Amino acid sequence: MTGIPDGPPGAREVHPITIVRRSILSARGHGLSRRQLLQRSIAGAIGVWLVEVAGGSIGFLWSTANARPARVRIGSLDDLILANAGIPVAEGFPAYVAEARAFVMTIDPDRRGWSAGSDPTGDGTALNVRALSQRCPHLGCRPNPCVEDFWFHCPCHQSRYDRLGIKPEGTRFGPAARSMDRFAVEVDAAGVLTVDTSHVTFGRLPIALGQPGLIQPRAARGCGG
Repeated sequence: MTGIPDGPPGAREVHPITIVRRSILSARGHGLSRRQLLQRSIAGAIGVWLVEVAGGSIGFLWSTANARPARVRIGSLDDLILANAGIPVAEGFPAYVAEARAFVMTIDPDRRGWSAGSDPTGDGTALNVRALSQRCPHLGCRPNPCVEDFWFHCPCHQSRYDRLGIKPEGTRFGPAARSMDRFAVEVDAAGVLTVDTSHVTFGRLPIALGQPGLIQPRAARGCGG
């Protein structure tokens, strides 16, 4: 945006630089002295600067007012299950949390809950919970978890990840060069999870299918993968 008010319907928006140029050309046409021409040019440049400063300030204030909090309270595992009725969250299936722009999942469902503690790396093994960034490491699209195979499938370029965000090795699993990124997590004594989206750890390198560290898909070609 240039900061110039809209004119009548159909009118073309005029950039501030264009206004300065027109002012200079007009001054030349009226035979103004070099000093007068310089004064007009300086005044025009100051006007453009003020417009840009005002526009930048408004943009900054707008983005600040609409910024999401870095630390997002997710709730307990029971809260997450209740908020995602019909989805097998209790079995470790990823649950999407829009406020954090993250997927949250229990690492080992057999442990029956999350453990108190904090993990700035986001691995979450000790806490038994992980929070993954919604952005595919390839080009930033949002992968979707598939209930058929319990894997993530990116709709843009078909990168795939297991339910904990680990990328299988090989081009047949898509072009992403690493696993999904992780957010720092913290679980309090009451079992309430907080995700810190300001602390991000890049996902690990891909793991070959069948090797430790990669969960096998529940179906060979889930969700058409």
